[in-house]
Amino acid sequence: MTIRRMDHVGIVVDDLAAATAFFVELGMTLQGEMSLGNEAVDRIVGLDGVRTDVAMLETPDGGGRLELIKFQSPPAETGEPRAPANTPGLRHLAFQVDDIHATVARLQTHGAELVGEVVPYGNSFHLCYLRGPQGIIVELAEKIG
Repeated sequence: MTIRRMDHVGIVVDDLAAATAFFVELGMTLQGEMSLGNEAVDRIVGLDGVRTDVAMLETPDGGGRLELIKFQSPPAETGEPRAPANTPGLRHLAFQVDDIHATVARLQTHGAELVGEVVPYGNSFHLCYLRGPQGIIVELAEKIG
């Protein structure tokens, strides 16, 4: 059996409202928010006493979803939100945009910082990395031409 599709990417954040606002400003649509916590959730994630707040967002084309999760309990034991791009693990999310410079400017009003700079990648894309909420690295790509 093969997979049918990738459903979503989940990211744990400390400030759910700020992270949600950042991705809405990027152009995603908030599908809904909910609070979760029960024995089934505990068993799924392998923790006891889980209580979370969740925001689910979707890309404009409907092909990608992002789940932002704020754990109310139990408290996290580790985490390095400003890990550099070469640290093993999930490091960045990539989005194609229409106007990279305007998108960077809008996201900077939500606390985003350029990791490097906006550069042309050959003749195909202008690319950059931004560090957004919780240190999440977002790659932006604008097609050239």
